[in-house]
Amino acid sequence: MEKNNGPCFRTTIGGQALIEGIMMRGPEKSSIAVRKENGEIVTKTEPLKLTTTGSFRKWPFVRGVFIFGGSMINGVRALFYSADIAFETVPGEQSKLEKKLGTKKFNDLLMGVAAALGVLIPVALFFVLPTLLAGVLNEAVGSGFVRNLLEGLIRIVLFLVFMFAVSRMKDIQRTFSYHGAEHKSIACYEQGRELTVENARGCRKEHPRCGTSFLLVVMIVSILVFSVVRWSNPLIRLALRLALLPVVVGISYEINRAVGRHDNAFTRIIRAPGLWLQKLTTREPDDGMLEVALTALKEVLPTVQGTDRW
Repeated sequence: MEKNNGPCFRTTIGGQALIEGIMMRGPEKSSIAVRKENGEIVTKTEPLKLTTTGSFRKWPFVRGVFIFGGSMINGVRALFYSADIAFETVPGEQSKLEKKLGTKKFNDLLMGVAAALGVLIPVALFFVLPTLLAGVLNEAVGSGFVRNLLEGLIRIVLFLVFMFAVSRMKDIQRTFSYHGAEHKSIACYEQGRELTVENARGCRKEHPRCGTSFLLVVMIVSILVFSVVRWSNPLIRLALRLALLPVVVGISYEINRAVGRHDNAFTRIIRAPGLWLQKLTTREPDDGMLEVALTALKEVLPTVQGTDRW
């Protein structure tokens, strides 16, 4: 089937690939669809919480920080849920800590630790490490501008190498196929086509509002924002960079939002690197994966048509 990549409208609905499943978030509710080992698709749909729908979502440059943080937490919860459903884990002997806290509190603790690590590890790898490496070259470089530029280049190279290495892992490749299914199903909906596997199959697996593109924008914006910090002391510079991270995230979100909303020569140039990077983080899904993605998508379609327009 010939691919139709041009949307007739742009939706605010977004998603995330899980373990044998997809999470979709619409304007009113979120849904998780996971395929069990026996082939059955299990769905879980919940109304959005106030932290996701609050008035702050209308505040430019502020909303991006809250939306990104909420997505991290909800994404970790969804991953834990999808793993339980996909592998139908049988509860074993409880640990001493689980017995003491109770299963619910123990699971909340695990998700909290996982969410924290999900933030700390990227920050350490893509922000702390480049700052320290650039700090080693302080005397050799001399210029604060050149040092900041070098640090930014190190950050981008580390990010690209990391994404390439992850994309080569066989276990991750299946999740990346679900990532492609997520994009195809949303593209099918944006094109106004009937939400069927056949129609979704012909859509593009890259999407301009993807989180992968957002992370790349973060890397580039950080070079510009961090250029105002020119302290030679690496520890002071590192502390200021961490303090400026919310600013970087807020600006990056607005750029990604504008690029996703408009389609012209300028925005196509801006989104091109992110779409290229998605060739690493998305793979062609099979029909079963598309079925899961469409199942999750249908659960979050708005009750009032048009309320999910971007």
